[in-house]
Amino acid sequence: MQPTVASALEALDEALGVEFADESLREAALTHRSFAFEQGLGVTNERLEFLGDSVLGLVVTDLAYRSYPGWHEGQLAKLRAAVVNMQALADVARSLGVGDLVRLGKGEEQSGGRDKASILADALEAIFGAVYLDRGLDVARALIERLFGPRLEAYVAGGGPRDFKTILQELASQRLRSLPSYEVDETGPDHEKEFTATVYLAGEAMGTGVGKSKKEAEQRAAREAFDHISDRVEA
Repeated sequence: MQPTVASALEALDEALGVEFADESLREAALTHRSFAFEQGLGVTNERLEFLGDSVLGLVVTDLAYRSYPGWHEGQLAKLRAAVVNMQALADVARSLGVGDLVRLGKGEEQSGGRDKASILADALEAIFGAVYLDRGLDVARALIERLFGPRLEAYVAGGGPRDFKTILQELASQRLRSLPSYEVDETGPDHEKEFTATVYLAGEAMGTGVGKSKKEAEQRAAREAFDHISDRVEA
């Protein structure tokens, strides 16, 4: 069910721990283009998402830079890509209840849009953009550091998620302006199959992984490619 504008705005303030002065910014941050199209609205969260992406990148990069002064540029790039990616953003958005607050068109609502990673990630970035415009960089920085600081620490400590396919896609997009593609071969009988995945970037084989499932093989290939790219950056 679509939340009312008033209830969504109040819930967002409470979840963020930030009190907005301009309600129109909060409303825009939660307005997906599908809802705007159906309602004939001229404002969506896409411009705020564009702004929020840059604010998020600046704050997380600055935090990583200051927190780990001995790290090389390639290590910092790897850390940022591991923490700031679509799945990580979607997880943070879920923890804030953004899926219950975002305003969606009927089609997106019916197709499970409230838990769709791309919609959640975009909405969270839009929220960061709205906070930046409404309250300034210091408040936006404090919010982002509170949400993502623990994820930086967990990753460095060896904890946290390790979705290397997502992380590789983020890093490859930033560094190589290319998206990974995978080829998977399988061998063995049905009850004991083994999968070998190779990941390509710009036509070049960058990593290979073997596993008992296609997903496992692709994750291992992505990790090898991720390390390969990171090593190139450091060199």
